[in-house]
Amino acid sequence: MTLNAQPAASLFIGGRPVEGEGGALPVLYPYTGEEIASLREASAGQVAEACRVAARAQPAWAALAPAERGRVLSRAAAIIRERNEELSRLETLDTGKPIQETLVADWESGAQALEFFGGLAASITGQMIPLGRDWAYTRREPLGVCAGIGAWNYPSQIACWKAAPALVMGNAMVFKPSEETPLGALKLAEILLEAGLPAGIFNVVQGRAEVGAALATDPNVDKVSLTGSVPTGRKVYAAAAEGMRHVTMELGGKSPLIVFDDANPEHAVSAAMLANFYSSGQICSNGTRVFLQEGIRDAFLDRLAERVRNVRMGDPLDPATTHGPIINPAQAGKIRAAIASGLEQGARLLCGGPGEGAFIPPTVFTDASDEMTITRDEIFGPVMTTLGFHDEEEVITRANATGFGLAAGVFTQDLTRAHRVIAQLQAGTCWINSYNLTPVEMPFGAVKQSGLGRENSAAAIEHYSQLKSVYVGMGGVDAPY
Repeated sequence: MTLNAQPAASLFIGGRPVEGEGGALPVLYPYTGEEIASLREASAGQVAEACRVAARAQPAWAALAPAERGRVLSRAAAIIRERNEELSRLETLDTGKPIQETLVADWESGAQALEFFGGLAASITGQMIPLGRDWAYTRREPLGVCAGIGAWNYPSQIACWKAAPALVMGNAMVFKPSEETPLGALKLAEILLEAGLPAGIFNVVQGRAEVGAALATDPNVDKVSLTGSVPTGRKVYAAAAEGMRHVTMELGGKSPLIVFDDANPEHAVSAAMLANFYSSGQICSNGTRVFLQEGIRDAFLDRLAERVRNVRMGDPLDPATTHGPIINPAQAGKIRAAIASGLEQGARLLCGGPGEGAFIPPTVFTDASDEMTITRDEIFGPVMTTLGFHDEEEVITRANATGFGLAAGVFTQDLTRAHRVIAQLQAGTCWINSYNLTPVEMPFGAVKQSGLGRENSAAAIEHYSQLKSVYVGMGGVDAPY
């Protein structure tokens, strides 16, 4: 079976593939390390050209009836679903995630976003405000050119999540995927063009941090939407602020998952495993601080240790594989350093460990404290830290004792307590008796250092548009002059 995934060209500008003029950008299959494509970064001139092309094309796209724009997105969603198998295989080659995941969780999620916003298009309206004889109204208008900067863990989903609300509002987009996973965005550009999107409305540039910085500061860019780490977010936010650009920041987290004594142990273990080991733990919203109340702690850990034995590491293209490789050796090294830190600081290893090569097995620490590095810092790998607690007040205080604020979860059969606790947790996206489900109908976003703005749902429209207020005078104008 060939692993060649070479695209027609490295960039997509003005409705056609364009070869990059910058440095080499090899694309490596995380499972074997072999090169599956060879791309080139965009030059500074090509980034500027992509933004100019988008700015020129945007007014005509915005002038279309919203329902017409929505139909393009809906057609793109249908094309993605028709080709889901081949697109999912490409996603697995690009990311190393098991094919059983990518078939259901990556391009399908992107299709849902395109479908949702395509259907929402005709319902996006302003407001009429009666003022007696006079009246006012509001118009919801596009921002102009939106820059999207993606991450490597869900590259195609993120591209769709950012493109769908931006495009349906009449904006154009220039998207830079992660240099680690550059292939899916090029496919999305082709699919959108095939679905009827005018040339220049969705463009793709490739590159490392320098290309992202050029994109975030380009004079034609009106909005920057980033998915990435907190340190990267600070840099991009500061750069965007120089030009008073709108921003959406979806950054990292160290999220709490609280399991009370009365929780269903089997369901809580299932959620904790999904919240730490799905996609080999490379998910920003993961519930990596698992707080266990004393009465359930032993049963939870015993069952967790049993079920971890069922995890199958191996070839991501094998449908039986449930745990894939880490994206690259550098990231694997960071995860191994975190595991070593946990052992050095006195946490007990229930299962897992550093692993070998590209693979790090599901790893669980117990007897951890809130001060340990594995408890404080985002690891972005399959490492779960469990912590005991006595009562509700204590666990809420400890759960909130972090600069992050992306996600949180609560497991309990007492729904009054569930809602009471969730209301006090400082997180933008929360779950009760579930974890990491992110349907497009529900807003997704963070508080504190984990970001700002919202993706998905009707709430995303507010972040890809601006309100214009219009006062209408129905009579003469009096003046004291």
